[in-house]
Amino acid sequence: MVDSESGTQRGRGRGVLVLSVGGVTSFVALLIFGVVTRAEDRSINDALSKGSPIAAPGFELEVLESDAAPPQEIEAALGDGRLALAELAGTPVVLNLWASWCIPCEEEAPVLEQAWGRWQDRGVLFLGLDMQDLSGEAQAFVSEFGITYPNVRDPGKSTASEYGATGIPETFFIDEEGRVVAHVTGVVSSQQLDDGARAAIEGRVLGAVTGGDFSPQR
Repeated sequence: MVDSESGTQRGRGRGVLVLSVGGVTSFVALLIFGVVTRAEDRSINDALSKGSPIAAPGFELEVLESDAAPPQEIEAALGDGRLALAELAGTPVVLNLWASWCIPCEEEAPVLEQAWGRWQDRGVLFLGLDMQDLSGEAQAFVSEFGITYPNVRDPGKSTASEYGATGIPETFFIDEEGRVVAHVTGVVSSQQLDDGARAAIEGRVLGAVTGGDFSPQR
């Protein structure tokens, strides 16, 4: 005959064991998820820190309307109102993530426009990527700061997440083979833009560095 009290205690013991194992399993799963997520988010910077270029995540986004005439070399690509990174193959690209509500982006805008003036005739395309923004406010920002290089718009932040961006502004330098060779987090300086554009032309890894002020994503 089985003692009912002992059986109950053994049952509770098994229940505690099951819960403990389940808790450990969940903890391990969350830990692995966190590690993998951090690894994915840092993949570009990790590759650059090892001196290796890494394929830039592709995208196809709506072109932000502007009064400025588009660069002749990509005018046809912009004809349908959308632009894919793949359409820029063979062209070094300076990709800048920004938003109209980003205060540091206001400081950075004139620096980018001046650099665009220096590099557009040397075969480098500057491309703004407006994110987490309203199109009207984004267009007003472009007009206010006299931005003449093309911009695309992601209403959310999925593209930024693909690049591992954690805020704005951030700038990625992509060579003609579509590989990221440099990355600046925060407001980019004139020198960083010149160095990054040159590295993009040469296909030379420059690395990941910190710039000026930086705003978290919304």
